[in-house]
Amino acid sequence: MSTAAERPLLFLDIDGPLVPFGSPHPPPPATTADRGNPLLARLDPTIGARLLALGCSLVWATTWREEANEVVAPRLGLPRLPVLEWPETDEPSLHGLHWKTRPLVEWADGRPFVWVDDEIGAVDRQWVAAAHPGPALLHRVDPARGLQDSDFRTLTDWLATLARPS
Repeated sequence: MSTAAERPLLFLDIDGPLVPFGSPHPPPPATTADRGNPLLARLDPTIGARLLALGCSLVWATTWREEANEVVAPRLGLPRLPVLEWPETDEPSLHGLHWKTRPLVEWADGRPFVWVDDEIGAVDRQWVAAAHPGPALLHRVDPARGLQDSDFRTLTDWLATLARPS
């Protein structure tokens, strides 16, 4: 059994992957527990167990920051997770590179990782391939649908490749 430090990281965005933007039905009316965000009703409470079952060290990679632990984690049955803090920087970004990409790679520090987000593009994939020495899966989720069974199959299949001897 691997320790938490040896497990692959899974960087997780909230808006899009966990809270889908599209829905054939309007969200139910907001409650006081929704903290003014009626879209929280779109969270699938079964996703937390599915994420934990992947065997990764989960890290919030979202603009929700610590609110992810206060508002989202309890609804999904997740423990408090580390939160990737975004640096304050005036450093220009490479054209097309997502602002999260560099901090994710720095946090990973060579460890295998999965990044689940709805804003991943080709430039991010190219940059990670060149800048990150370990295996990485940048998995773009359809923000209208959020994480689906097919996404979990992709994550599971990729993680299984890490367990296979070379």
